[in-house]
Amino acid sequence: MHGLSRLGNEASSLSPPSSPRHRGRKSSSSAINSSAGGGSFRSGGGPGGGRVQLKNVVERFGYFLISAMYRRRGVLLVAPLLYISVMLMYLGIIGLDVVNNFSSGGGDNVGPGSVYRSPEVFEKLWPFMEAESNRTSNLLMNVWNPKRRQGWKPCITQAFPSSGLSELPKSNGYLIIEANGGLNQQRISICDAVAVAGLLNATLVIPIFHLNSVWKDSSKFGDIFDEHFFMYALRKHVNVIRELPEDILQQFDHNISSIVNLRIKAWSSPTHYLEKVLPKLLELKAVRVAPFSNRLAHTAPPVTQGLRCLCNFEALRFSEPIRMLAAKMVDRMVKKSSKSGGKYVSVHLRFEEDMVAFSCCIYDGGEEERREMDAVRERSWRGKFRRKGRVIRPGSNRVDGKCPLTPLEVGMMLRGMGFDNNTSLYVAAGKIYKAEKYMAPLKQMFPLLETKDTLASQDELAPFMGHSSRLAALDYTVCLHSEVFVTTQGGNFPHFLVGHRRYFNEGHAKTIKPDKRKLAQLFDRPSIRWLDFKRQLQDMLHHNDVKGSETRKPNNSLYMYPMPDCMCKKSDARIGYGGNATRTA
Repeated sequence: MHGLSRLGNEASSLSPPSSPRHRGRKSSSSAINSSAGGGSFRSGGGPGGGRVQLKNVVERFGYFLISAMYRRRGVLLVAPLLYISVMLMYLGIIGLDVVNNFSSGGGDNVGPGSVYRSPEVFEKLWPFMEAESNRTSNLLMNVWNPKRRQGWKPCITQAFPSSGLSELPKSNGYLIIEANGGLNQQRISICDAVAVAGLLNATLVIPIFHLNSVWKDSSKFGDIFDEHFFMYALRKHVNVIRELPEDILQQFDHNISSIVNLRIKAWSSPTHYLEKVLPKLLELKAVRVAPFSNRLAHTAPPVTQGLRCLCNFEALRFSEPIRMLAAKMVDRMVKKSSKSGGKYVSVHLRFEEDMVAFSCCIYDGGEEERREMDAVRERSWRGKFRRKGRVIRPGSNRVDGKCPLTPLEVGMMLRGMGFDNNTSLYVAAGKIYKAEKYMAPLKQMFPLLETKDTLASQDELAPFMGHSSRLAALDYTVCLHSEVFVTTQGGNFPHFLVGHRRYFNEGHAKTIKPDKRKLAQLFDRPSIRWLDFKRQLQDMLHHNDVKGSETRKPNNSLYMYPMPDCMCKKSDARIGYGGNATRTA
């Protein structure tokens, strides 16, 4: 026996699920039908058995051909196919029109919500917001209903055998992985690598960080995370070392790139690792997987899930320089929030230049904005958005809730929900597109607004400048401790943060994830009444309160939904890792 796996027969035999990026895509047929007039034939009442209302020349032609064919019984089967072909040609014409509209700087006005009219709405509603400023009761004192909390407690030890092992079994070999992407994509790679190392009874080498062409951060593992604490926290479950032993390095001429790189498909099951990777590990004594992002399925045996929980919520804390400055920033934010009992709102604002360009949405910058965004798209994605046949619909993107919220829209949303000008607001963001223009109305609505650049001095931030992941870690910590977190565009940052907040807040995320489809409709109504505006946004806040305590479904990530894999009911909780959790991120 080789001690092949500490999981034995527990490993799931399920095949790897498809990537979440390709799941749940809704059909656009309803939008197409709407733009096409809602169908080709409609029958009405009358003695003749129904009259046909024809919309255009193409439909008349199609109807004429089909009518002629119906008179000849031999071609009845051909008629539906011909009609479908004609309609596809018709829809193709619409697609070409949309491309032309985008390239000329216009938008595809597909109905309410497709045009950026938020400044008009703000101008109409601002007097009513001012009238409700300086209220004595602040929403932050009772924004979340205590009854929503279900009494969850960090409870990672539930995943591990109660008896435990006095020492780890002999290792099957060394696992080297390369983490790519930004801060939180690296976090996925690290935690999944710990889980795989435990599954294979392998010794994990401290992960190597790939220099990402977008993030351009040269930080190593120890620059961002506390390396010593990481190894200590995992010592009873996975052996972690800083670098390969000398005898192993000699086998590969002291060149890690000479170690065989196994190509693992995304979302591979634990069974795949046991059947394909473990034999190579036993044979070669060292294997490498690069890149390693999203290489382990969401569904896994309890012990594997437990290792993910232990790594993410307990072992993986930020390095001391990051923790020290982040603690000062949180303390300063609490002191500045005296009017709301030390509670504040944090917002992850995704309105950077590259995000606006990638979304292909149109705001209010006219021809200058179009030129700037075209230049950014070409510089960053080199022709991706000019490929032949590519259809870009800015208006449809807005209606579908795919456009990044502007600072103005975030401010209007929060004021509509009931947060007044006494609310302390922390904005976590990169470099905002045209910040002077777009941040002004948000500061007008929330004068107690702070960022890392205002909470920390230039001298304090100097060691972190030029290192986007370290700066993101500061934002992450300040957002983690806020009473309310607002996520505006998705991504790995809110994905991990929402799960971390659930872990520390009895299972409740205390997070606002706005319904951007509904917001697109609201912000496209300059004539909307303030009371109606508030009612709909307060309903949205209530919905987020209800959804805050969701538990993980089979294909969801436990990094965002830690219940029940990483948590249990307080009455059932056993003391251990996570039994007395402290916020060490």
